[in-house]
Amino acid sequence: MARARQERAEITRQAILDGAATAFDLGGFEGTSLSDVVKHAGVTKGALYFHFPSKEALARTLMDEQFQVSEHLPAVENPGLQTVIDLTHRMAHGLRTDVRIRAGIRLVIEFGSFTHPDPTPYDAWIDTCRSCLTPAQQRGDIHPSLDVQDLSTLLVGAFTGIQVASHVRTRREDLHTRVTDLWNFLLPALVPPQRITHFHPTGTPEAAPPSPTR
Repeated sequence: MARARQERAEITRQAILDGAATAFDLGGFEGTSLSDVVKHAGVTKGALYFHFPSKEALARTLMDEQFQVSEHLPAVENPGLQTVIDLTHRMAHGLRTDVRIRAGIRLVIEFGSFTHPDPTPYDAWIDTCRSCLTPAQQRGDIHPSLDVQDLSTLLVGAFTGIQVASHVRTRREDLHTRVTDLWNFLLPALVPPQRITHFHPTGTPEAAPPSPTR
């Protein structure tokens, strides 16, 4: 009985997050009310407050989910430059197919741009890039003169701007193409000539996981 209650509670929690994601994706943080979340989630306000005490708690949960894109990194035997390339395409795929990722990224940008900016998500993405690019540089895949921390910061900023511009211009229909352009332009400046054929600016097949089922 207790397990059945826990399962029902988790189903309700996920429905609330899906509803919140839809609402935030459409209206952003300031343009979304808890009534909007309840309407999209198909739950009562009581159920919502049981799981989340506030609109900000919902937003924070969706933003925290963005870190899951790098959860598979410990399983990568030799993370490196191709890992970062694949992560950018994986995120591009998620932005095009998963409303929770879209909402989370919109919230990250909003929370990082207004009265009380929060750099935490950006710093986490930069750290993820650096953890891959440092061993890549040690293996000779990145020019030794480049500062990996600065490069990681540049990549996160570049991807953020590219996905925003793609959203405004084409509703992200061209996002994978624009991300590929980024790598086509950057790789010759980052990688020694004898190593450049080892990398695929379009990403490897693992970069685009199956579309989410929720």
